[in-house]
Amino acid sequence: MNAATAPSELFQRIEASFLRQGLMRHLGARLVRVEPGLCEVALPYSERINQQQGGFHGGAMGALADIAGGYAAMTQVPEGAEVTTVEYKINFLAGFKGGELRAVGRVTRAGKRIIVTTAEVTHLDASGKESACALMQQTIAPVTKTY
Repeated sequence: MNAATAPSELFQRIEASFLRQGLMRHLGARLVRVEPGLCEVALPYSERINQQQGGFHGGAMGALADIAGGYAAMTQVPEGAEVTTVEYKINFLAGFKGGELRAVGRVTRAGKRIIVTTAEVTHLDASGKESACALMQQTIAPVTKTY
């Protein structure tokens, strides 16, 4: 890997935490993009994350949005700190089968004690068509890293 394609230090810091997420590993999620105040995570369709009618389960969508928003928030805290979700509210806009979900988390406001984020979840079908799936708003608290 050359310098132009090497992951940034910020990406590596977020990825180190992300890879410790047992749920994300179980679901098959992957970290796609990390920038200051932004994180994008992908979740391919599988039987691990479907509901009884065959579509993506709302719990999987919520988990994906929570992770994207949480890691966007983590880009705003000092190295050696982590974050935890205080609460989130999600609106499901449409259900989908197959393809992949993408959640993009963005920091709306980063304070010392509370960080507010949003996450947009979209569905990408096999042809690459993108459709709105869910919207989330979240409150995050910085915490001490314990590992």
